[in-house]
Amino acid sequence: MTQSGSVSEFNSRLYDILDRVEYRRIVSAEDMEDVARLREKSFTAANLLPFLKEGLIDDLDFDPHAYVFGIYYDERLVSTVRIHHVTPAHRVSTCGKAFPEILDPMLDAGMTMIDPARLAADPEFLAEIPAIPYLTLRIATMATDYFEAHKCFAFVKVQHAAFYRRVFRAHQVVPPQPNWNSYNVDAVLMAVDVPAVLPKLYVRYPFFRSQPFERRMMFASPEELGTMPLTIRPTARYHPSA
Repeated sequence: MTQSGSVSEFNSRLYDILDRVEYRRIVSAEDMEDVARLREKSFTAANLLPFLKEGLIDDLDFDPHAYVFGIYYDERLVSTVRIHHVTPAHRVSTCGKAFPEILDPMLDAGMTMIDPARLAADPEFLAEIPAIPYLTLRIATMATDYFEAHKCFAFVKVQHAAFYRRVFRAHQVVPPQPNWNSYNVDAVLMAVDVPAVLPKLYVRYPFFRSQPFERRMMFASPEELGTMPLTIRPTARYHPSA
């Protein structure tokens, strides 16, 4: 089979998986407790024990520019991610806290950024459906589109860097950090140049696409929405390019 045929088959499978997915912006205490339990399960399996010591829920979860999401597959919470919208006027984020010397000059130049953090997946579901990182990081893609960000960062395990290079054309910003912050993991900071990469990403992996109303339901303020949606269904299949 040709490479293009393999990519086409992969896209088709992802569309089928997305048909069974719902996104939920986490705002209630009950849902946040579910996210905390999922983070504990995921971080324990990955041996990221310092995360457990710091607290599964932290102050950044409640920052006004932070958006915590749960990804539900057949109504089962299978993964979660926290999205930070970083601007020159609001610089709070996980990467910003760890690498201010990298982000601050870009922000001083007027750039805006998306910083996905606290990505956690149910290890059992990940073994069953390995495509879960695509389902989860699709939210970060929507955020870069909705907020018209210049950069998207990823502070990830060194062994995951190849995935981000291959899928998102991410490039290394700082050298790998051995045993970073005593987290028992070698990590690397990567960045995506959104304006250059996003159009090509949509062509190669069209399941990352979304309709404007989906992005609005994901990221608009409660005041703008009026009523917060309970769940949000992916719209990639209904995009004109699908």
